[in-house]
Amino acid sequence: MKLNLFYFVFIVTTSCFFSLQAQERDNMHVAPAPLFRDPVTDGAADPVVFWNHKEKAWWMLYTQRRANSETADVAYCYGNAIGIASTEDKGRTWAYRGTLNLDFENGHNTFWAPDIVFHKGKYHLFVSYIRGVHNHWAGKPRMVHYTSKDLWNWKFEGFPVLPFDNVIDPTLFQMPDGNWRMWYKGPNSLTYMAESRDLKKWHSPSKEPVIKGNPHEGEKVFRFVGSYWMLTDEWSGMRIYKSADLEHWEKQGKILDKAGKRPDDTPTGAHGDVVVVGNKAYVFYFTHPGRKAHSAADIRPDGVLPYEFRRSSIQVAELVLKDGTLTCLRDEPFDFEMTPPTERDIK
Repeated sequence: MKLNLFYFVFIVTTSCFFSLQAQERDNMHVAPAPLFRDPVTDGAADPVVFWNHKEKAWWMLYTQRRANSETADVAYCYGNAIGIASTEDKGRTWAYRGTLNLDFENGHNTFWAPDIVFHKGKYHLFVSYIRGVHNHWAGKPRMVHYTSKDLWNWKFEGFPVLPFDNVIDPTLFQMPDGNWRMWYKGPNSLTYMAESRDLKKWHSPSKEPVIKGNPHEGEKVFRFVGSYWMLTDEWSGMRIYKSADLEHWEKQGKILDKAGKRPDDTPTGAHGDVVVVGNKAYVFYFTHPGRKAHSAADIRPDGVLPYEFRRSSIQVAELVLKDGTLTCLRDEPFDFEMTPPTERDIK
């Protein structure tokens, strides 16, 4: 009798547990996969997500690669505009809104990897710029600075003075004292840093890299759960660095370095952004779903890279703190809801 009662209690308890788990999953706001594909060129990459104060909505800017263009070698990575997508349902669906008008000189030119911050009533956009379009990896990228009050009309502010011209992938962060720092990819594919009081005049304390190690790009700096963090793209997933003071960086492990199981979530995650909303942190990144490895793409005999290797998708996953560092379990269900940010959250 006692044994039968034990089994009864065990079965009821277990049933309730799994019922509660199922209910929690049903109540989750599940992120679509992929989160976004560019409906015009199918080449969305290098996303940055931020709050549009005027529209009261989340926006995404990204490198609009020309993935559906049958062009030689990597020419689809040149001649890009900066694409715009926005969401009105807390991140569940994203609408393509067009591209930023950033032209400041004649010709068909190239824009890569934007970052944007809101400061004293203006948006400050920093983006890499290359004159012209190239069939192969070429050209000299320079950093360009723009400002806008409405995100549609942009003023060209010029080229920030940095120790090097051949730079890409800025990430900006406001220091506790109100000054700004910008980390970016410089010589030898390492991370360098510059400082500014007003986002216009930049000072570089050193010409030495602040992040060495494996070659990388796509730096992203953010604050979460009491620490500062940096992600870098090593073309085989993203490396994590941790800091208590934004000066000294402790190398951690990697995330998004193995293929995911969701649609288009392979092979690895590349060049991302992190948005902290309340007590949650979401990493936005892009993938090359048609490739077996991020850099594995064979060119046809006619010199053209096949479409399945060119196209790219935007994905999102949750970052969580585990054993003192960040990890990302992209295949496990997570609650994804881009609620309006508080003043503390606003980028």
